Amino acid sequence: MSKSTVRAAAVQIAPDLTSRSGTLTRVLNAIAEAAGKGADLIVFPETFVPWYPYFSFVLPPMQQGAEHLRLYEEAMVVPSPESEAVAKAAKTHGVVIVLGINERDHGSLYNTQLIYDADGTLALKRRKITPTYHERMIWGQGDGAGLKVVDTKVGRLGALACWEHYNPLARYALMTQHEEIHAAQFPGSLVGPIFGEQIEVTMRHHALESACFVVNATGWLTEEQIASIHDDPKLQKGLRDGCMTCIISPEGRHVVPPLTEGEGILIADLDMRLVTKRKRMMDSVGHYARPELLHLVHDARPAQAVRRIEEPTPQPVLTPELEAEDV
Repeated sequence: MSKSTVRAAAVQIAPDLTSRSGTLTRVLNAIAEAAGKGADLIVFPETFVPWYPYFSFVLPPMQQGAEHLRLYEEAMVVPSPESEAVAKAAKTHGVVIVLGINERDHGSLYNTQLIYDADGTLALKRRKITPTYHERMIWGQGDGAGLKVVDTKVGRLGALACWEHYNPLARYALMTQHEEIHAAQFPGSLVGPIFGEQIEVTMRHHALESACFVVNATGWLTEEQIASIHDDPKLQKGLRDGCMTCIISPEGRHVVPPLTEGEGILIADLDMRLVTKRKRMMDSVGHYARPELLHLVHDARPAQAVRRIEEPTPQPVLTPELEAEDV
């Protein structure tokens, strides 16, 4: 464990729904602000750059085309000048950054989480393994290679997005790699108050079960932004509330009060000794496990759309005369 105390920041701000560059500017400003407050780790909401596809929640498929194509145009490519700008910010401020993006890979979009170490290296690029309900019209699927915990300046760090936390085996795959801090991301401003309540339950449960800290960031939409997504007041209700930016200890407690509305940056100091304190009582992948009864099979190979089998290169046929010449 690299540090006995880690100062974590969970960012709850609104994106710029008009441009990738506008949202990226907000990201870089928030990094500078959190780093100025001493943060070692900064977590942003799900697919924050350029924005979460809120339109997919309130528009029927036949009406999504224009907004979906606009998301293609504004989505991030990795690597790109935008991803390099985030890497530079991580290195400049000496902070670990977890950023959610819409990643464009040629003709597909993915819900992608980027983890930058404090030296600016991209420690992990992973894709959400199963988009949820309406999101399946928007994103492709990730693979088991992204279910990975990485060593960073702040310790062993894992990440999942939104309802991946409802997949106990996905969470267990990270737990078996002994994550010390778990970065979680949700869209925020979605579904209504019940969503925030469900997020809180899920984050506290994972912290307890994994015996790790959880740093969760949800997004925020202004009333003007909500109106720009849909003009029907009834449907606008589905674009409010659902925020639960929080930082949870391995004992399942809020380290600081959560942020459930408005913009802000939650800051908390994580006493990393609590990880061992909790695991002494209950290590779900160690002394509390029963692998001879129950165990996980994790296919960590990257998914491949094609496996090429090339023609073998013809080898010259050696005649007795050629063999004699070689000698």
